[in-house]
Amino acid sequence: MTVSHEWRHTQIEHNEPVTEHRPPSEEYSFYNAVKAGDMEYINKNCESGAFLDLSGTGVLSKDRLTNIKYHFVVTTAMLTRYCIEGGMEPEQAYRLSDFYILKLDKCSSVREVGELHNAMARDFTGRMITLKKEPVLSKPVVQCLDYIYAHYQERITIQTLADHTGLSANYLSRVFKQNLGISVSDYIREKKIEKATHLLRYSDLSIVDIAYYLSFSSQSHFIQAFESFTGLTPKKYRDKFYKSMW
Repeated sequence: MTVSHEWRHTQIEHNEPVTEHRPPSEEYSFYNAVKAGDMEYINKNCESGAFLDLSGTGVLSKDRLTNIKYHFVVTTAMLTRYCIEGGMEPEQAYRLSDFYILKLDKCSSVREVGELHNAMARDFTGRMITLKKEPVLSKPVVQCLDYIYAHYQERITIQTLADHTGLSANYLSRVFKQNLGISVSDYIREKKIEKATHLLRYSDLSIVDIAYYLSFSSQSHFIQAFESFTGLTPKKYRDKFYKSMW
């Protein structure tokens, strides 16, 4: 049976009154709230358990857990595109999407998927809030941000970014500081530590491996930078937050 014949056969089998799908406006309101950085709306949505209420939505699998996972992937794809449209750097949005979809693989219950969805929605929303507080960025600074998000695990210097943008290191450093109010080196360090917090929370990589993965010069350098940024050593951070959102 061809796909088209199978589709017609399915429609004949289900040619009886069924529950209507919910209005698309409900989903669009959610996506737009994330895009707008409306954390109040998103918190209410998460607290109400709206994502786990699949009444009026499509059935993507007969298995309940698989079905909710498929809906999670759809939601993640939509949030990624809405946030890019709202100004988030594409590389950051796609990496965030990949991160949560990979976490989805480890979910073994509907409840875990729901909790992960809420964490993801709040994460995207929080990043949009931060983004909207930033001033309009110049083109070379945007190029730098995209490069940093794409190569955060590598050793990145101001000269690396100068070569990437075709500008002198001194000029780029000055423009970057004027746009973001932070030096290039401090920004790179913050993004690496931000990634380290995710790895400490959600992976079993050792502290040494994380330091190596993020191209810190040594384990001690990583620990010092991490504690300076978070107020905790990597070990204390992991002890406190490891998989705390599960």
